[in-house]
Amino acid sequence: MTKDVSLIRLGFLRAGYLLLVVGLGLSLWPSVLNPAKTWELMHGVVMAMLTAMSLLAIVGLRYPLQMLPLLFFELTWKTVWLLRMAWPLAAQHRMDADTSETMWECLLAVVFVAVIPWPYVIRHYVLKPGDPWFKRRD
Repeated sequence: MTKDVSLIRLGFLRAGYLLLVVGLGLSLWPSVLNPAKTWELMHGVVMAMLTAMSLLAIVGLRYPLQMLPLLFFELTWKTVWLLRMAWPLAAQHRMDADTSETMWECLLAVVFVAVIPWPYVIRHYVLKPGDPWFKRRD
């Protein structure tokens, strides 16, 4: 455990990973484990990526701070999808039922905004010097 983040914050962070594990597990794993199930190419790619995310979220239950990039990815792809795909359709009143359902599922990512320990993120991902690109010559 790190002294940078309280046990309560770590608990909320773990709850976020658990949400990913359970939410994706209930919605994806029955189809993924069904050998008779097939998908079109890109839908299959999405299913594989989201399944991988659910497995990696299990690691986040044990190492919540080390797996923060997984939550960054989750927030980023959902934000891009909402801004690029859902927003224009909603603005033009052309949202179909499937897109609307996906939009609401993506909006649930606000939970991750709440559970991520942002002061820790700023200290360790923004202000902390990055790893060197080249070997230093002494």
